[in-house]
Amino acid sequence: MRLQADDHGPLPQPLPGQYLTVRIPGAGEPTPLRSYSLSGEPAAGDYRISVKREDHGLVSRWLHDHIEPGSIVGAAAPRGDFYLTGGGNPVVLISAGIGITPVLAMLHALSAARSRRHIWWLHTTRNRETEAFATEVAALIESLPHARKLVSFTQTQGRPNRAAIAALGLPADAAAYLCGPTQFMADMRDALTAAGLDPARIHSELFGALPPINPGIVDGAARKPPHPPGGTPGTGPSITFARSGLTVNWSSDYGNILELAEACDVPTRFSCRSGVCHLCETGIVAGTATYVQTPLEPPRRGSVLICSAAPDSDVVLDL
Repeated sequence: MRLQADDHGPLPQPLPGQYLTVRIPGAGEPTPLRSYSLSGEPAAGDYRISVKREDHGLVSRWLHDHIEPGSIVGAAAPRGDFYLTGGGNPVVLISAGIGITPVLAMLHALSAARSRRHIWWLHTTRNRETEAFATEVAALIESLPHARKLVSFTQTQGRPNRAAIAALGLPADAAAYLCGPTQFMADMRDALTAAGLDPARIHSELFGALPPINPGIVDGAARKPPHPPGGTPGTGPSITFARSGLTVNWSSDYGNILELAEACDVPTRFSCRSGVCHLCETGIVAGTATYVQTPLEPPRRGSVLICSAAPDSDVVLDL
């Protein structure tokens, strides 16, 4: 699926590996938002996202059934801290399943730059029938003089293990980029570290909500899926937790956005709850917030400390 700019000007140039948060009118009420990685090199003023149709996926099914040339969707500017960096050191691109999309954008960027870096493409999928972009990847690998490819089929081979990664002989100064299921990325990180790569050079992207960090809370039972809070619905600005696929209205019953997120069982990350540690720092995709408790130091531009903030307007959070 390719997205083109309207009359408001040219599209911002993304970094290879970043994602779009898109608003899909017509796919449900309230209008759902989803985040999709850009899967290719921007060309002729458009973006490409690649959406796998999921049997129980409200938005993915709607996109496959209804999107056609000329359809209108809303999208925030490309964002995300998971992207290919420059330099001449070797690159290892590792993915599983739909995690292929951001690293595919990186491979496109390397090919477009006619990179002479040493590149390893490692992808894991169920079988040949589920190997997305196989022809496209093969052509990109062929265009790069120092690139090699290894595809693992879990149905017959299982996932790559430490021995398989060690056998690749990866250089210690390689930069690795991982995207896939949580356990897959944890296993690959361990294998790469054991093979001698610097942990600081291992970058990863997680689809969906981030794992919670909630000091003092024992997570004994299975975590509930995000849901509207109990009690009387709020009448204030809407707050969309984009990764969790939930939109609710703000209520002054809550002292800050973190408290509302907890009431909705949205996975949260915090420690101090007082604007000091920055563990709760969250990206703002759209809208503005104000501080009900002034933080010790402001967060990065485009982010907010949810433990100390309330919405100023309708807001979309990367949470």
